[in-house]
Amino acid sequence: MIELTRRYHFPAAHVLTAPSLSTEENRRIFGKCANPNGHGHNYGVEVTVTGPVDPETGAIVPVEWLDQTFDEQVRARFAYRMLNDEPEFRELVSTAENVARVVYKALAPALATSSGARLARVRIVETANNTFEYGDPA
Repeated sequence: MIELTRRYHFPAAHVLTAPSLSTEENRRIFGKCANPNGHGHNYGVEVTVTGPVDPETGAIVPVEWLDQTFDEQVRARFAYRMLNDEPEFRELVSTAENVARVVYKALAPALATSSGARLARVRIVETANNTFEYGDPA
């Protein structure tokens, strides 16, 4: 199996709060990250695709196409935004775990229509110490 991993980034802000919890419970669980003013990250994103290598081009997918897909499906939707205000995060706590899931679900359909390639996983780099992966169980 051959995989292609491409690295991207987008800046965004968030507030870690669970809508079902009180302000006090959110502060206890999420600490300073529950600050209602929010805080930002320059999220690193690693997108890994797998699939057959095209014998003519020698590639799984053209990287320019993958770049454009990421820009349209992820960066254009979430960059420079407060994630909590986006529809995908209205009912989800905007943790990096959920960011990984949302980014995966945004990219997977576009990749599924591309010459047999499929999205294997998305890795979110939130900080130098925190990374999170969400992948296809197949």
